[in-house]
Amino acid sequence: MAQDLPQLLIIHPPLSLIHIESQLSRKFHLLGAWESELPLDKFLTTYARSVQAMLSSPITRVNADLLRLLPGLKLVATPTAGVNNIDLVECRQRGISVTTSGSAFSEDVADIAVGLLIDVQSKSQQQIGGKRVGIVGLGKIGSEVAKRLEAFGCIVSYNSRRKKQALPYLFYSNVHELAANTDALIICCALTDQTRHMINKEELVRCLVHGEIGGAGLDVFENEPHVPQELFALDNVFLSPHKAALTPESFERSNRIVIANLEAFFSNKPSITPFNG
Repeated sequence: MAQDLPQLLIIHPPLSLIHIESQLSRKFHLLGAWESELPLDKFLTTYARSVQAMLSSPITRVNADLLRLLPGLKLVATPTAGVNNIDLVECRQRGISVTTSGSAFSEDVADIAVGLLIDVQSKSQQQIGGKRVGIVGLGKIGSEVAKRLEAFGCIVSYNSRRKKQALPYLFYSNVHELAANTDALIICCALTDQTRHMINKEELVRCLVHGEIGGAGLDVFENEPHVPQELFALDNVFLSPHKAALTPESFERSNRIVIANLEAFFSNKPSITPFNG
């Protein structure tokens, strides 16, 4: 019976749930808050002491207000790579572990990033080979982008939180220095308080309109699904609807990781992909 299985709280269903729900329901007792007629606070109060694990969604704000209602929670598992919806400091203070999808989406996102670069370069009738390309954020996605750029004969440099000693690429500790010494930039860093508005709408649009930037390929926007209208009027801008990771292969990899992390938690084993940022 489902009631005999470990409880798994889901406040908002992530996109991947449609692909993974049947597998999860065989292993866990799913507590779907969005399906309940109860107000969220009343629903959470019902399971406050018993629920230990939650499957998060990018639209679920895992903050102090929510966590206060879940004193028994010990794991937040997100099927995404990003954790900007999760208050990591609050989780750490409460002894709550956070796991992510690891590198499940990295290859597909890197494909789109390089594809957008090709679009922009093709529009301006420029080749890619030999171009100096800077990568902001040489993590899992950035590293996959670098591999693809090398295949095109690009000269890769990067900015990251720290220098990667094992890699041959030129490191810049300052994003502005990186930009000044490259022909193109690819932004691969995570959204944090430090990186938010690193490239803002006003500066980007102004530079594109005045020709200070030759073009732009954009897949992520701040207030999705709303996109700055100014961008639609520019013929040197390529827009993608933030679907780089929405492939069957990425979902399959992410689903395997989510289940593995949950099974490890309920078996008192180390997480497969803990977030250690």
